[in-house]
Amino acid sequence: MRIVDLLTVPVRAGFFVDDQAAIRAGAPSDGFGYGGDPVTPGFTAIRQAGEALSVLLILDDGSIAHGDCAVSQYSGAGGRDPVFSAASAAQDVHRHLGPLLMGAELSSFREMAGQLQQYRMSSGAALHTAIRYGVSQALLDAVSHRDRVTMAEVLCREYRTGVELAPIPIFAQTGDERFLNAEKMILKQVDVLPHGLINNVETKLGVKGELLEEYLTWLVGRIGELRPSADYFPQLHFDTYGTIGAAFGGSIPAVAQYLSGLGRLAAPFQLTIEHPMDAGGREAQISTYVALKAELQRLGSTVRIAVDEWCNTLADIELFVECRAADVIHVKMPDLGGIDQTVEALMLVRRNGLVAYCGGTCTETDRSAQITAHVAMACGAGQVLAKPGMGVDEGLMIVGNEMERVMAIVARRRGIGEGITA
Repeated sequence: MRIVDLLTVPVRAGFFVDDQAAIRAGAPSDGFGYGGDPVTPGFTAIRQAGEALSVLLILDDGSIAHGDCAVSQYSGAGGRDPVFSAASAAQDVHRHLGPLLMGAELSSFREMAGQLQQYRMSSGAALHTAIRYGVSQALLDAVSHRDRVTMAEVLCREYRTGVELAPIPIFAQTGDERFLNAEKMILKQVDVLPHGLINNVETKLGVKGELLEEYLTWLVGRIGELRPSADYFPQLHFDTYGTIGAAFGGSIPAVAQYLSGLGRLAAPFQLTIEHPMDAGGREAQISTYVALKAELQRLGSTVRIAVDEWCNTLADIELFVECRAADVIHVKMPDLGGIDQTVEALMLVRRNGLVAYCGGTCTETDRSAQITAHVAMACGAGQVLAKPGMGVDEGLMIVGNEMERVMAIVARRRGIGEGITA
């Protein structure tokens, strides 16, 4: 089967991109936006509408495969590629990848994704991570069309993941609507919650963390009041964007004491804190988290540390895993570029006994979220992000429904293979 045409279509992203540095510095809220000027290069405002780009591959049997280029909400922060422009990306896709893809015979996904990952422009630079992300999705979809199997099955076969396909625990995020959205999650029995978006010390964490303590206490109580069944026992996971370290002056012992206290407040639920401290670079982040984990262990705390910033590429993830610098590795799919890199990363994390979090961002699209479901299932991830958007319901629906469809399709095929009428 060959690719006979290539289309690019600018589309809406699921949320906004935010200048994280400006928000951390205390940019004041102005309705849904923020007042003041951006500080991260590429931003024209502290909060601006996210952009995405659909890449459609027309195959010679008339079928169409597609994926979406998208970036993280906090573009340009923590070592990530800069803010994404759909118009600029469309030009790059046609100029650089058009000659490679037009008329190309489909081989394996792994081979084609590897070629995409290795491609370099005349400047020697790789294509923007968002482009590699979206085009690799389309290539995976194309191979699944050719082979008439799900994308999850393609990945299981080509990477020999050894995984029995099953739904993955879903992690939902509240956005700024921390209370009502958390209640939605409890009523819908979300596996992992609430994320919380703790990205400002004074207004969301508290000068010494008191606001997060109050919120965590409320959340534990609300789970007890609202849960539909007594056996609903979610994991608690907060993303704190380095604010805890900022509140305690970068003191590892003080941060560990605070996190240990949060763990006691969270009981009887398992607590994970994502990005409690930002050390400003990859090596510094690794050494900081190694020390923080050791201090938590000394205190007898069961709080888990999740890494996000400064852990963007497969090479980064390999280092964090080797040093065991976190308990949960957030494999943030748009940051890794091609989804082949995500597959390799998730498998690496799982092999080493850490929690492989197949994540991403609210600024992705419905299409990239659907494909995320296939990737998470194929790799046996520990949890998968409900995305895109910040409304809870939409992300849960898109990711959860896709996993259920995959299970139904695979079950039917197995039934037919065993001589059972579908």
